[in-house]
Amino acid sequence: MGEDLGFERLLEEEGFFARLLGRSPSGGGSKLLYGPDLPVVLLTGGPGMGKGRLLRLVRDRFAAKVPVIYLDCASQAYEDDAGPEPGARSDLTEALVDVAGRLRAWQGTGGPFVFPRFFAGLTMIATGAADRSPQAVRTEVERYENLPQQQGLRGLGTGGFWRNVLIGVIRNLLNTLAGQLLGTTGASVAGALLEALFANAAPKGRGELARIYGAYPTAGRQPEHGLLDLATDFKAGGEAREVAERFLFRALREDIEAAYEGPVGWLSRVGRPALLLDHADSPLGERLLRAVLTDRRDGQRDRVVIVGTARREDGGAFLYGGLSPEDAGYPAEYRPADGIPATWSRTTGPQPDQAPLADGVLLLRMPFLTGDQLRDETLRRQRRTEPESGANRRRVVAAVARLSGGRPHTVIRLAAAAATFRMPADANDRDLLDAPLRHPDGAAERPVTDVLLQELILDQLPVGLPEEHRDQWLDLITHLSVAHDMECADVLLLHHQAHRVSVLTGHQVAKLLTETGWPGCERHFIGDFGLRQLLVHRLYGLRPDGAAWHADHHLLRDHYALRAADDGAASGEAFRSLTAHRMNHHLVSGGADDVVRHLAATLPGRPREWCAELLEIAQAPCPGGADARRVRAQGLVSLEGPALRRTVDQLLHAVWLCEERTRPTGSEMARTLAGLLERLSIMEFDGAGDLGPTATEWSGLAANQRPLLRCSCTDQLGRRR
Repeated sequence: MGEDLGFERLLEEEGFFARLLGRSPSGGGSKLLYGPDLPVVLLTGGPGMGKGRLLRLVRDRFAAKVPVIYLDCASQAYEDDAGPEPGARSDLTEALVDVAGRLRAWQGTGGPFVFPRFFAGLTMIATGAADRSPQAVRTEVERYENLPQQQGLRGLGTGGFWRNVLIGVIRNLLNTLAGQLLGTTGASVAGALLEALFANAAPKGRGELARIYGAYPTAGRQPEHGLLDLATDFKAGGEAREVAERFLFRALREDIEAAYEGPVGWLSRVGRPALLLDHADSPLGERLLRAVLTDRRDGQRDRVVIVGTARREDGGAFLYGGLSPEDAGYPAEYRPADGIPATWSRTTGPQPDQAPLADGVLLLRMPFLTGDQLRDETLRRQRRTEPESGANRRRVVAAVARLSGGRPHTVIRLAAAAATFRMPADANDRDLLDAPLRHPDGAAERPVTDVLLQELILDQLPVGLPEEHRDQWLDLITHLSVAHDMECADVLLLHHQAHRVSVLTGHQVAKLLTETGWPGCERHFIGDFGLRQLLVHRLYGLRPDGAAWHADHHLLRDHYALRAADDGAASGEAFRSLTAHRMNHHLVSGGADDVVRHLAATLPGRPREWCAELLEIAQAPCPGGADARRVRAQGLVSLEGPALRRTVDQLLHAVWLCEERTRPTGSEMARTLAGLLERLSIMEFDGAGDLGPTATEWSGLAANQRPLLRCSCTDQLGRRR
């Protein structure tokens, strides 16, 4: 395994991308998938799922066979390039010019592409140059001199688009423009440039300009009006500029399409060209996707394969036209393990122009690593150092599996850090997070937890996160690692943002986490198990002796103590009662003895409810310091008090150990659970006998490393078994 870890099936000779592009990685032909109406393919999955890595692999494997352009939509370069002339450029137009420039340099089958249709639109928006003077417009137009025709044998491949091609389109255009501008004012530059464009276009070129720009929304089938309105809309900004940008993107795709048509195109070009949009959930990426999806919904067809990345599970809210995905209808989806979907079609009703953009999308669900893939990748790195025994290998594999949840990037980083790391049999999985990792870019060694938090959180901030909160985002979600529901989150956020004028609420943070692709959980505010372990580990280390960790739990314990005093208060979302919620935070911040007294006092007469409450209280982490739960559960610690209280104490610590999910338990704890519950079942209190079936159920779950209390987080872990 290597860079293609987890993507082998997608990249194979007759895999999904070979079929989509019509060419295999080795250069052979592949039967085309879909068309002529092509879906926009969105790779969906949260941070660490390898979306960008897959796009780069597609580029590297296929770019020598078919034109494949990789575009990083989060790059600041496009905005910077647009900065000097904001009236004549935008980040989107600069990105499109970059795409055209790279296709202009294509040296594969069929040779370079030319962009006369796209060039016509660019020349018109050039009239928005800073001082609107003829010289400023001329300078702006000259930036695009390589786009409208080939160098050398001018006009070859442009299909007779321009007149006098041997002299050069740009030279002809600017000479004509200069003559027409003699004695004119700056206000007439656009009109003069328009006349120059049509004067230099051959009959076929004029026909193409009429077809494309005559379809501009306000053109009335008059291409001159369309080009002038395009320039006006671009200068206006806002939604009007987005319409102009969409038409420029359409013109670029029309130029690409034209290169495949006619005898020369049929004979010389193979497969389909592709545009790979990394970080397509950025503002630039969303505008590019919206443009092509709108055009294709309206009936425009081209062979350009569009593949983008989206962290949100549903691909992005903009796809649904203000509706929920449930109301608008989810797009078609594809999971690599299910095999290549043979067909794709829209589900458009009688009014296609009102269909949500999601109707034109195919969601490719990024695959989690299977248990075998995860184990092989971890052991592959372990073998390099030849550890002393297989026990350490097995322990490391289990820790990597639980901490990563099968996210490929997290597996790669943890496996690399664990290559020389020794894990005692009873170690906590989170101990691995302190292992040093030498980053592939040559940077100094850092704890792997710091590297992962940088890559998964700080390098992938939510698109909608306000600028004033970017410096505190990691700290806020670190504190929220101890929260269970929205109320918990709001208490913590209010406390930790007390010094700020502008604050984030729990609802806002939950929305931002969803937009970033992190899953939710009904029992934990940070709904991804692996991410929560990273944040818990960081929280415990923020201050000496876990002071920040304890302070957050004390804050929540005291909050729910006050809430519990109000008999009419609701219990919240994650717990049956406010008392159970309070006891959970009390347990993990030093109050185990108080929790035991509470449980011992409330067991008689309500065994079923009591067992459910015990599971809720004990579903908590135990970071830092020596862990005495195992010996306490096994009765190896001397305890005082009645037999009921001593047995409840042991049972609490056994359940707590099993429910944390970051230490090995297995058959040993299964026997302990069964013995303790059976002991309680024969004691003399009301309902004791009902605990016998619970002993059988819990011991069976523990023996198979399954959770005693299921939630979405534990289902993630089960997926890796």
